[in-house]
Amino acid sequence: MSVIFEAAYDALLATWPHPTTVSELPTPYGTTHLLSHGVEDGPPVLLLPGGGATACSWRTTAAALGRTHRVHAVDLVGGPGRSRADGRPIRTVTDLTVWLDAVLDGLGVTSAAFCGHSYGGWIALRYALAAPDRTDRLVLLDPTGCFAGFRPGYLLRALPMLLRPTRARTAAFLTWETAGAEHDREVRRLDALAADLPRHRPVTGPRPTPTRLAALGPRALLLLPEGGRAQDVHRVAASATALGLRTEFLTGATHHTLPATLPTKALTDILSFLKPT
Repeated sequence: MSVIFEAAYDALLATWPHPTTVSELPTPYGTTHLLSHGVEDGPPVLLLPGGGATACSWRTTAAALGRTHRVHAVDLVGGPGRSRADGRPIRTVTDLTVWLDAVLDGLGVTSAAFCGHSYGGWIALRYALAAPDRTDRLVLLDPTGCFAGFRPGYLLRALPMLLRPTRARTAAFLTWETAGAEHDREVRRLDALAADLPRHRPVTGPRPTPTRLAALGPRALLLLPEGGRAQDVHRVAASATALGLRTEFLTGATHHTLPATLPTKALTDILSFLKPT
């Protein structure tokens, strides 16, 4: 792993709320690295980052939720960060389900709330559909591949970065997508540095059908950035609202300012939504 990336990861981790516990959990698909913070016996929440991002991007969310919950931010196996793909390859949605089952088992919890951004939101939603008994609630931050497809212009801009990822190309792409919106510079730098690391191909698949989504068991909160360029957030909102999901828009946010830079109101909404009843 890049020495520069490692140093940037450590520097960002040092700014996490105190105390933060670093741990590793063995799973059939590899060693999973987690950052844990908050009330020791509080309701558990798993935070899943987007593709190309790390657990470190959740520090603001972890600080807010940690006042009432036990928060576990995960580095995705096969993605950047400190999880290691030293087990079976994750190739299917079923593999992702079994992996998250193993993570919950390793934490010693029967179920948890899930909060996912982008690809992490897709993973969280897929897990909730497959394992509703282990999913307490869902918070989805601009989840991709769930309710609508990517905007063609977004994919066109992302193409050079996807074909040959480099630090410079990723940094330029993030600058374009965030378009001057407030963004955590340290998180952005780590995300750009991650482009130089080898990574495994993420699991992909068709969007869940409306019939499947209508049968979603856990309660869900969908938070969409008004300035997001990844997908048509109004189309996403219309689809989700028609299925009965609670949907809120985030003023001043874009797809890639999340989850590092969450408006105060969004953090309040998440805390309220996750409050035990």
